[in-house]
Amino acid sequence: TLDSTTGAVLGWTGPQAAVTLRQLLSFTSGLERDPACTSNALVTLAACVDGIALLPMEAPPATRFEYGSGHLHVAARMAEVVTGEPWDAIVQRQLRVPLGLPGDFRYYTYPQQAVGLVNPLIAGGLRASVDEYARVLGLVFQKGLVDGQRLVSAALFDLQAREPYPNVVIGASPARAAGLDFRYGLTAWLECTPPATGCNSLDSAGAFGFTPWIDRDANYYAILGMELSPGSGTQFALPLEQQLKPLIAQAVARLP
Repeated sequence: TLDSTTGAVLGWTGPQAAVTLRQLLSFTSGLERDPACTSNALVTLAACVDGIALLPMEAPPATRFEYGSGHLHVAARMAEVVTGEPWDAIVQRQLRVPLGLPGDFRYYTYPQQAVGLVNPLIAGGLRASVDEYARVLGLVFQKGLVDGQRLVSAALFDLQAREPYPNVVIGASPARAAGLDFRYGLTAWLECTPPATGCNSLDSAGAFGFTPWIDRDANYYAILGMELSPGSGTQFALPLEQQLKPLIAQAVARLP
C-alpha cells in the first residue's frame, strides 16, 4: 500500500526504514535525491537501492520536497520485492500487454541509446513513441480504464491528484525553475491552487522537454513530443504547455 515502509518491504533499518511508498512517489522521502548509481548501467537495480539505503538522509521523511531520481528507484525495488518480478517483467505484465504496446516499450538506464536493462532509470528511462505513450496517458486520464476494462483502481488516481504533504519545504523543483508554482502529487505535477484538495490538471514534464498532461475539466489529454538538451527541456516545455492549454480547451469546447 502507499503506507508500506522500506523497513517492512526491503528490510531497511535506521531512519531510512520509516520511509513510505507515498513519500517516495511524492518525492518527499528525505533520501538522497539523485544517487550516482541510478545512472550506472553496470549495476543492478537491487544493488543500487541497497546502496541508497546506506546514504545519509537529506531530511526527515515528509518534510522536504526534492525532485530527483532516487525516490522512484527505491519505489521500483519495493515493487520488485512484493511481486517477485524484475521491473521489466512488471512493466510487461501491467502495461505492455494490457495496452497492446510493442516489446521495445521499455525502461533503460540510458533511454536515448536504449542501453541498460538491469538498472533502468525509473524516473526518466522510459523509451516510447508519442503514440505509445498516449496509450499510457489515456489510462491515467480514464482513471484506470482501457477500452472499458479496469486495470487500476480509480481511487489511486484521485490520490495521485492531491498533494499529500502540503507543508513541506520546497527544494529542487523544475517547475519553480520554469517560473511556475506547481506542487507535486504522486509522480505528477499538480496544476491548480491549492493542490492539497485535488487537481483535475496534471503534467509530467521530462528533462528533455517531452511533456504529457491531462486536463479533466476541459476533457482532453495531450503530449508535447520533443527532445531538447538536458536541463533546458522543462524550462521551455512547461511555459509552452501553459500557453497551449487554453487554446486546446477552446478547440475541444467547439467540438460537436
